[in-house]
Amino acid sequence: MGKGIQSLEQTYSIFLTGILIVLAVLIVLCLIRSIVGPKVADRIVAVNMMGTMVIVVIAVLALMLGEGYLADICIIYAMISFLAVIVLTKVYMGVYMEKREKEKKEEGPEDGSV
Repeated sequence: MGKGIQSLEQTYSIFLTGILIVLAVLIVLCLIRSIVGPKVADRIVAVNMMGTMVIVVIAVLALMLGEGYLADICIIYAMISFLAVIVLTKVYMGVYMEKREKEKKEEGPEDGSV
């Protein structure tokens, strides 16, 4: 009976290590997307995805190591990541609206009178 449980734990360890490796590769790809971008919205989404994947990495580590406090850190990190994305989006929308209004002022009146 003990040998079966030991092999199951080893299988879980290999599986969770594989998950961590895949997540690390995905985080690097999201980092590349956040740098290359073509648009600011793509960059914001990539940063949000990176935050979500880091949360999953912390959760997997909490499971592997058996440390309960890592789950608390995971929840706190999720709240901070959410607030960071909200702030980034708010700043981006403010810059976008300012740029749009500036373009409208430069166009002048649209009634065609000179």
